[in-house]
Amino acid sequence: MTTANKITIGRILLVPFFIGQVISCAHTGQAGYRLGALLAFAFASLADALDGYVARHYNQRSELGAILDPLADKLLLISGIILFSLENRRYFDRIPMWLTVTVLSRDAIILMGVALIHYMVGKVKVRARWTGKISTVLQMAVIWWILLGWNAAALRCLVAGAGIFTAVSGLLYVLDGVRQLNTHPASAAAASQDQF
Repeated sequence: MTTANKITIGRILLVPFFIGQVISCAHTGQAGYRLGALLAFAFASLADALDGYVARHYNQRSELGAILDPLADKLLLISGIILFSLENRRYFDRIPMWLTVTVLSRDAIILMGVALIHYMVGKVKVRARWTGKISTVLQMAVIWWILLGWNAAALRCLVAGAGIFTAVSGLLYVLDGVRQLNTHPASAAAASQDQF
């Protein structure tokens, strides 16, 4: 259990607090709950950068960290996207349902693809793409924008950008997965048997 992993676990534990603060604000409208949600999201975001720095600088990369780090990111982002796609218009701007469906569908497809490749090939190679990083940044920006209550017109632009990059990154990950399956010897053997 490295220091980086402890920070990541702390990020995961902030997620239920964040959810509770958002729900409480949506029900009561009290600014204290909104501030609590904003602080939880800010601490979780800063801790993401901190645990990455600690893991690299002190050589604390681990298999557990490779699982926990993206899990912490996904839990925070998906909880925020789902919460703000619900009917909370009195206190929060709303994320359109199509973006929520796009984000959840992409992540579900990637998860199923990883499981399939792991089962068929034994090892999954996930190549980080700039489109995936931009989609994550834009999704986070959407949540920040809503929490801070900033301009709704600019929020629509952020939502559109997040949707486009999420869809494109999902498609590229699927193509990478298909390529991994096609280059595996088992696929070649199956293809040669089909020719007879």
